[in-house]
Amino acid sequence: MPLDRTFDLGAHHFTRDDILRFARAFDPQPFHVDEAAAAQTHFGGLCASGWHTAAAWMKRMVAGRDRGRALALQRGEPVVEGGPSPGFRDLQWLKPVYAGDTIRYDVTLTEARPSRTRPGWGVVSHTATGTNQRGETAFRFAGAWLAPSRAG
Repeated sequence: MPLDRTFDLGAHHFTRDDILRFARAFDPQPFHVDEAAAAQTHFGGLCASGWHTAAAWMKRMVAGRDRGRALALQRGEPVVEGGPSPGFRDLQWLKPVYAGDTIRYDVTLTEARPSRTRPGWGVVSHTATGTNQRGETAFRFAGAWLAPSRAG
């Protein structure tokens, strides 16, 4: 698993309807569900929930893993299945995401080490970002997931 390599996960285009649908279901704050109220906030308009931007990253991350697994199988290479995540830290929503914005997501693997608490497992750490169409980082966090250890 190459460290310090960035993997492009693809992009997500945020539409007004998707922003409203997600926010009504999961984050019904006025600047996410009411265009008139949003216009009166420091955002100046309707914007996506930060959790919506995180969910879009997760969808692309899973799709990226699925593509990698399929390519490895096509090449006849062994596939190491990833496990669950033990958590994340330093989640930052740096720029609002408005209807019409497209966010391109990526992940950079930063560390792979044996788990201190789960024999036979390793912890893969990463940084994740989302960049808007203007080249501005809108979203960032550090996270990890568990994977069977290759040691041994």
